[in-house]
Amino acid sequence: MTRQEALKLAEEAGVDLVEISPAADPPVAKIIDWGKYQYQKMKEQQKNRKASKQSELKQMRFGLKIGSGDLEIKLRKIRSFLAEGHKVRIQVFYRGREMAHKELGYDMINRIIALLEEDAVMEQQPQMAGRNLSVVVRSK
Repeated sequence: MTRQEALKLAEEAGVDLVEISPAADPPVAKIIDWGKYQYQKMKEQQKNRKASKQSELKQMRFGLKIGSGDLEIKLRKIRSFLAEGHKVRIQVFYRGREMAHKELGYDMINRIIALLEEDAVMEQQPQMAGRNLSVVVRSK
C-alpha cells in the first residue's frame, strides 16, 4: 500500500498513521489512535514501575554484649530482608571503653557472617566508621 493510500485510510477512520519501522524495506506503518496508544503505553510503564520493587539497604545494629536469643531474632529478621531481595548493613556499635577491644567487634561480625553463610554473601570487608564497625551483605 502506498503512503498516500495509508494516509487516506487513516484520515477516513479519524485516527493517525504511525511509522513503526522506518528502516525496514518497505517501511512499516500502523493506523492507530495516537492519544489512546500513548495513554496505554504510560499505564503500562506505571504498572512496570510498581511491579519492579527497588531493593533497599536495610540496617541491623548489634551491641557487643548481645544475648544468644536476641542474636537469633535479629538473624531471623536479616534473613527475611535478604529473602525480599534487600541488602543489609550489619553494624556493631561500641559503647564507652569497648573501643579499647575492637577485635571483639570483628569476632562478632565473623560470627554473624558464619551464621548467615547459607543465605548471604559479604560484599566488602568490615569497616570502622567512628564507634561503629559495619559490613554489607546481600543474598546469594
